[in-house]
Amino acid sequence: MTPWTQVYSPVMGNIFLSALVAALPVFVLLGFLAKHVKAHYSAILGLITCLLVAILVYRMPAGMAGMAAVNGALFGLLPIGWIVLNAIFIYDITVKSGDFEVVKHSIAGVAADRRIQALLIAFSFGAFIEGAAGFGTPVAISAAMLIGLGFRPLQAAGLALIGNTAPVAYGALGSPLIALAGVTGLPLDLLSAAVGRILPIFSVIVPFWIIWAMAGRKAMLEIWPACLVAGGSFAITQFLVSNFHGPWLVDIIGAIVSLVATILFLKVWQPKNIWRYEHEREEAHEVAPDHSTGKVVKAWMPWVFLSLFVFAWGTPQVKTFLNGGTKASPNFLYGYTTKTYQMPGLHMMVKKAPPVVAKESFEPATWTLNWLSLTGTSLLLAGIASGLLLGFGPLELVKIWGKTVSRVKISLLTIAAMLALGFTSKSAGLDATMGLAFASTGVLFPFFSAMLGWLGVALTGSDTSSNVLFGGLQKITAQQLGLNPILTAAANSAGGVMGKMIDAQSLVVASVATNQQGEEGTILRYVFFHSLVLAALVGVVIFLYAKVLPANWMPQLPPASTVTAPAATPAVPAAPAAAPAPAPAK
Repeated sequence: MTPWTQVYSPVMGNIFLSALVAALPVFVLLGFLAKHVKAHYSAILGLITCLLVAILVYRMPAGMAGMAAVNGALFGLLPIGWIVLNAIFIYDITVKSGDFEVVKHSIAGVAADRRIQALLIAFSFGAFIEGAAGFGTPVAISAAMLIGLGFRPLQAAGLALIGNTAPVAYGALGSPLIALAGVTGLPLDLLSAAVGRILPIFSVIVPFWIIWAMAGRKAMLEIWPACLVAGGSFAITQFLVSNFHGPWLVDIIGAIVSLVATILFLKVWQPKNIWRYEHEREEAHEVAPDHSTGKVVKAWMPWVFLSLFVFAWGTPQVKTFLNGGTKASPNFLYGYTTKTYQMPGLHMMVKKAPPVVAKESFEPATWTLNWLSLTGTSLLLAGIASGLLLGFGPLELVKIWGKTVSRVKISLLTIAAMLALGFTSKSAGLDATMGLAFASTGVLFPFFSAMLGWLGVALTGSDTSSNVLFGGLQKITAQQLGLNPILTAAANSAGGVMGKMIDAQSLVVASVATNQQGEEGTILRYVFFHSLVLAALVGVVIFLYAKVLPANWMPQLPPASTVTAPAATPAVPAAPAAAPAPAPAK
């Protein structure tokens, strides 16, 4: 088969008309979701539209387009679907054992106020899971915990999505920025520091935003000290670790500091009024049962196991060991736990061209079955350990897992279809067309550089993938316009985090976690305004850094620095558990 070169202005040679056509699959997907069409039907219709545009407009060979869809569907099932399935499995175990009731009561003991509970779980605890695992794990776990505590399903999903924003750029042990450094050749430490001078502003804002979205402005102002402590402690830690250490542990350290600081603060301060939902007002003065310390510790062990397993699986040393070591230094697992498959008719057959990349390069298309090192496997093992501790036998655990599979099977189909759409769009160059349209905005490009990152995450479901997709374009455009490439590359990642609320993958994960399958469109409408406005605010901050504030407020490349030429693919996998080729990871 002859290699095929991407074309970025296929409609009359006009980038803006081409961008409108390239956006058709997105319009179809989101439009049907907004019209209450079930997510798996919407995703399949969006995928069909994407294939038609790729084949008929972009002239991509049909076989290549089909294999791109297959590649995306496989990635949707493993590793993403595998994470969702086993995260819900842990939650189902704790519900069936009755221990989740104890968890609820222990959280209520720290703060009976629903607003404080949302801060602790959707923001602080979610940031910890984001830092350790990424993918959709923090949304799945946070949303499930909130609904288990008695939050309304729609709000549980929405608050988990809003909370999973400011930490995303440093998620999965810094994978998005590591990938960004790989595709741009820009220094990782400077990119980490740059994002660490943008996102702390939003780490302070997001806790306030969560409560405003949940209960309104007046209710938010009643607990502003707690919002400030949760967000401020995270923001300060985020700035310090990102600027003076690197991207790897920003979220994990920041989340721990935020949780500890907020809980300690609640020892000396509590809101004057306990806020609850309307249907709970009659129960507002009920006292939660006083469980023994041992019972509380036992009830929390599944979540402790989850944190420990996920963190361990996220470290490079453990991951390398589980993958069988390296070719130069294999261990006894080598060849058994990791298999990489090249997609026939697609691998190294799609050629990317300038100005999306500095020079023509072929795109790899592989799918890696690294079953033991997958984050989802760590969740499965955490679930098994939790179930045995809580008194279930092996056969009972198999039955619970089987019921969980039955509950999420349609959502797994949806995730597969949505990732198939994303991979097809990327391979055909549709995403690059939309990116080039943003890059044509001239003096306003610093603002739109953040919006480009937002678009990338909304399309791919991953800050890592958005950085891989548009990082090189951000750097090239900055150099052409005389801007700081560190700033525009960082803007891609920082703006991208706000797109995490509305990407199809996250919507499906949130709907599954809150048992709202088929209501993805309702969740989208709940969070879309928040996503768009926060992304625009990031754009304003980037514009101020570029045009108003002193240049030394943002890291600069040394004058004599020779930046490494961008690689065709990132120097690291798109995510700790993903295939080597760039792909939606977070």
